[in-house]
Amino acid sequence: MIRSEILKEIAPILRDHLVVCNIGIPSQELHAIDDQPTNFYMLGTMGLASSIGLGLALSQPKTVISIDGDGSILTNMGTLPTIGNNQADNFILMIVDNGSYGSTGDQPTYTGKKTDLAGIARASGCDNVVVVQDVDTGAELQKAIDSKVCTVMVVKCESGNAKMPVITMDPVVIRDRFMKAVVS
Repeated sequence: MIRSEILKEIAPILRDHLVVCNIGIPSQELHAIDDQPTNFYMLGTMGLASSIGLGLALSQPKTVISIDGDGSILTNMGTLPTIGNNQADNFILMIVDNGSYGSTGDQPTYTGKKTDLAGIARASGCDNVVVVQDVDTGAELQKAIDSKVCTVMVVKCESGNAKMPVITMDPVVIRDRFMKAVVS
C-alpha cells in the first residue's frame, strides 16, 4: 500500500478526532480523500506536524492524531524526546514510513537503510511505540485511540504519491475552521 491508500482506509476513523497532517502531498491526499474541519493541513513548516499535535493534545482533552512522515520526523528529531518527556494520553503520532521524501520527488530517507524510527522513539522516552504494517493501520489506529495512552505508530508502507489537487483553501480558513472544531 502507498500512503494515500492508508489514508483512504483510516479516513472514517479520523473523522471523530482532531488531525494534524504533514506538509505537502500527505495534506493534499487527506484533503482530497475526506476533507473535514477537524483536519489541520500543514501548508508550510516541514517537520512540525508532530510538535503542533503534541501541543494541541497537551492543551485540551480531545484525541489528537498527528500524521507525519519519516522524512519530516528526520528533519525535526527533537520532537521524539519532547513527546517522550511530555506524554499526553490523548495523543497519537502516526509516522507513515515509506522510506522517502514523498513531497519532493521520492528521494530515499535513511529509514530505508539503518535508521530505526521506532528505536529512536523508544530511546527518546516514548513508552508505547508500535511498528505497523500498512494493511494493519486501521485496526492499530483504533486500538491506539481506545487505549487512551500516548502512542507512536511507525507505519511501514511503499513509497509513492497519489495524484491529488493542490489545496486551494486559504490558510486562514483552514486555521479558523480547525480552531472552531477544537473548541466545539
